[in-house]
Amino acid sequence: MDLSYTALTVDRHDDGVAEISLSRPKLFNRVDAVLHRELADVIERISTDRTIRAVVLGSTGKAFSAGGDFELMQAAHGDVMERRAIVDDGRRLLQAFVTVPQPIVAAVQGPAIGLGATLVLLCDIVVAARAATLADSHVALGLVAGDGGCLVWPQAAGMVRARRHLLTGDPLDAETAFGFGMVTDLVDDADEVLPAARSIASRVARLAPLAVQGTKRALNRVTQQRAGEVVDLSFAYEEHTLASDDLLEGIAAFQERRDANFRGR
Repeated sequence: MDLSYTALTVDRHDDGVAEISLSRPKLFNRVDAVLHRELADVIERISTDRTIRAVVLGSTGKAFSAGGDFELMQAAHGDVMERRAIVDDGRRLLQAFVTVPQPIVAAVQGPAIGLGATLVLLCDIVVAARAATLADSHVALGLVAGDGGCLVWPQAAGMVRARRHLLTGDPLDAETAFGFGMVTDLVDDADEVLPAARSIASRVARLAPLAVQGTKRALNRVTQQRAGEVVDLSFAYEEHTLASDDLLEGIAAFQERRDANFRGR
């Protein structure tokens, strides 16, 4: 697979494992329009490649992903077409993850925030360093957790714990997430994450592909059914809050390191 991207890199190993790496550490691998589209594109391509049997989704730098891009959100605030584009890109990315037949192993070396946490929890196996964190901070910015959070957190953590963290935005350290079942494999240090993820992906790739992918397709059906219950509604609510003044206040408060003064409008 010879593909050239701006926000990520793709490497193919001889053992049938494809490795995707978010590759903009200076931007904390935030999910802007470019990464939205490139990641959806590569997952869609992988899904039709019979020679790829497993995938590793990793990252570079200190953060796995800081989540959504503030500049994109601010642009969408006053532009209905930008809001629609964000939602359309989000739907495409989510659809790619919930239909891909190859198992994906997440390698989480640092904070995975907002949409970054959603990407991690869309994977089948999650390897994380003890110092890593997971958080869906949408509400802290004045946004609905519409781009997958209301789907993946209840599936991964259970409804009560998902409500606790989606409604507060409070982060989870990797050890606590491991105890909740959101992280499957815990390693001590960040530099151990990728080797551990690669080892698991390589083991999966050596198994019978019809059996593995048939099992993955069946598991996908469960997630797709849950998605049918909540995703349309959560995206609609998120699109509404992208146009709210509370969003601008939430971003300003974060950047100015102060408490937000939300007014519900």
